[in-house]
Amino acid sequence: MSGDRPTLPPVRLNSEAELARDALSAPLLARAVRLARWAGPDTRVGAGGELVEEQLPAAATELGLGDDQDGPAYASEAWRVAVDTGLVDVQDAPEASGDEDEDGEGTASVGENLGVLTAGSPSDVLAIWLDAFDVVFADATAPMIDDFADLVGEDGEIDFERLEWDPEEEADFLEGVLGNLYLLTVSEGGTPEGPVPLPALAASMIVPDDMGEPTDDILEQVSDAMMRLDDQFRLLEPIGLVEYEPVDEALMAEVGDEPAPPVDDEDVARYGMVRLTPLGLYGVRARMLEAGVDAPAVGDLADKGADALLDGIAYFPELSARAETEQWLARRQPADAARELLAAARGNDAGGPLRRLHCQQALALTGASAEPAVRQVLPDPELGGLARVWLAERGALDVPPPSETMIFWLAIDTIAAQLAVEGDLEELQELVEGLVGQHSGFFDAAWRVEHPATADVLEAMGRLHPDKSTAKDARKAAFKARSRV
Repeated sequence: MSGDRPTLPPVRLNSEAELARDALSAPLLARAVRLARWAGPDTRVGAGGELVEEQLPAAATELGLGDDQDGPAYASEAWRVAVDTGLVDVQDAPEASGDEDEDGEGTASVGENLGVLTAGSPSDVLAIWLDAFDVVFADATAPMIDDFADLVGEDGEIDFERLEWDPEEEADFLEGVLGNLYLLTVSEGGTPEGPVPLPALAASMIVPDDMGEPTDDILEQVSDAMMRLDDQFRLLEPIGLVEYEPVDEALMAEVGDEPAPPVDDEDVARYGMVRLTPLGLYGVRARMLEAGVDAPAVGDLADKGADALLDGIAYFPELSARAETEQWLARRQPADAARELLAAARGNDAGGPLRRLHCQQALALTGASAEPAVRQVLPDPELGGLARVWLAERGALDVPPPSETMIFWLAIDTIAAQLAVEGDLEELQELVEGLVGQHSGFFDAAWRVEHPATADVLEAMGRLHPDKSTAKDARKAAFKARSRV
């Protein structure tokens, strides 16, 4: 595979306005907003900006969770998001002097970002949501601490080694999981497919690619990863990142704390099902881009030139390439678009055949107003062939017949493009057989074609053609083409 190809398929994202609405309706961010509006002069916070314990019941009541035994915990989580995203400003307690209590309480007030969230643009809202996602991500990778006192050493400092917790390793694991979920979620058309079973997602991180039957040790690791992910996805769901159906607690009651992977498809849903939401796709892609990962999205090329479009969609799946091209064309007049596409399609470099293939596919989406621009390139040795194809498909009149040289050049260019995309082998074989069958003495003429891919194409035809005699003729022609060069 070419090193120029994107490492991930392109994703089709919702509009920023739609994503911003999803962000504002995410339960955790909505709770953070309510607490930000609730904060005032009487709000008391600890040294780390957290609500003091005595204030948590009132905060839970403000959220409508006063009767929920987990209400204070939900309030604490929402408050942390409000503080860390700038929805709330925390004022530290005055410095203690003398023998005063060093653990003084600070106060809180409405933060500047609350106004941004309520009156800002969709991109402003999404920027704040991404900050909230970062907060929840950090919580999801934090260690589970049953007894904090056990971590305090003799010197009064926290002994992190007792946790057996590597923050970088934990973050890398969850990043990897979300990356795999992103890849599993994005289909050939760049849109989300169905939910992913939690065992499959855990196995994608644990089971080596070249392993046949997983060992008992690997299966145990998969079970551990499933339970780890179950906790993490429960935290990530309220921020709107995922839709999550948790592991059935009855399974843990049946087999202990670590359920074994399912043995058939009938009960796979009991082991957890997860999918990225449209907002989640946006969020994970944003983290990937920040980390330098090539994660294209349909629409990225709409405001760029035709050269960027044709190069950018070179290895896109067919539906994604069409969607990207449609968005690009929608911003231009057909005649201007046709001229720009044809100019960008020229070139005898290795990427030229694929550019011309996508140029032809893009022109197929234009209307009759593109015809003058197409007719202008009829004499062009590189573009004249595809121009004639476009005109013929529209039943145009007065189209001059191509020369034999142009016919064979177009044949070589077409096969070179198909080889570049590693298309369907059966279709490629049919193309090769059809071209040879239509032109008697095909190889006698083909090896003389002045095209940089002539020898490579003829060698490929020798591999693809099912008739041994014809395949041998193709290889001979390839040898002549290389000798001529």
